[in-house]
Amino acid sequence: VQLQASGGGSVQAGGSLRLSCAASGLIFNHYTITWFRQAPGKERAIVAAIRRASTTHYADSVKGRFTISVDKGKRTVYLQMNNLKPDDTAVYYCAASQVILSGISDSNNYNHWGQGTQVTVSS
Repeated sequence: VQLQASGGGSVQAGGSLRLSCAASGLIFNHYTITWFRQAPGKERAIVAAIRRASTTHYADSVKGRFTISVDKGKRTVYLQMNNLKPDDTAVYYCAASQVILSGISDSNNYNHWGQGTQVTVSS
């Protein structure tokens, strides 16, 4: 399994970005694919997840602003981020796992990770 994250950048507050996680070597219907983020000095935290290409989950802080989706044909999971805030500034990672034992928010569940992509939101 390989994951390749892209799409980060610098935007002003209120702007939008779309992150992409290109996945190879996995069957989307068998995996949970999750976006995490890590801000300087903070722990890695869940942003959004999509389970078996259907059920979605969002952190409270991004509900109503972010949307996770999957395009099986392009083998890519997207994170559409609207109305961005300075607090969204972080390195964003995509991760994948077939088995979730301790909750989707626990990064220890995930054995496949993409490289991070930086998102910077200025006020």
